[in-house]
Amino acid sequence: MINQKTLKFVVLLVIATFTLNSCKNGAMPGADARKYPPNPEKRVKQNIEEGRGFRIMDKLGSGGGNFEFASSNPLWRASLDTIDFMPLASVNYGGGILVTDWYSTNNGNESIKISIRFLTNEVRSDSLDIKIFNRKCKATFNCVISESSEKLIPELKTKILKTAAAYEQQIKVKDFKPYDGFKNKRQ
Repeated sequence: MINQKTLKFVVLLVIATFTLNSCKNGAMPGADARKYPPNPEKRVKQNIEEGRGFRIMDKLGSGGGNFEFASSNPLWRASLDTIDFMPLASVNYGGGILVTDWYSTNNGNESIKISIRFLTNEVRSDSLDIKIFNRKCKATFNCVISESSEKLIPELKTKILKTAAAYEQQIKVKDFKPYDGFKNKRQ
């Protein structure tokens, strides 16, 4: 039977092996000192502005927390704003799909339906799959539905992406908070 000292040594050896194995080339993970200023005030400021830090009691008495809803996604907001004149039939943020109801302007015989599928949350040209369907009716129950490949799809996609890029830029500007914690302490 293995004695207790040998068992402790083996357990310690196994833990040390896993710990050292996670290090790169035997070096402990961490930052390269050449990339960060030696002055602690500047280092803290840089870390917080780059999102690698946190602030305690940044805004005293500011109220509730930060709640993120579908409206915080720039693509989602831009899509809703672009087709806001159309009635919505189905909206599923979790599933990433937005479907309008049939919409017609003056001509009661023709109507369109738009389906927008979100393939990613990033604002880029391949993040949306847009389909437009045309419905032409000769009588109340005699309708022909076809998928459209007109120039409306690229125009709609361009409008949504431009609006989403503008929303994304607004979010970046709004979220940037310069760190001035040391100024308040020294004065």
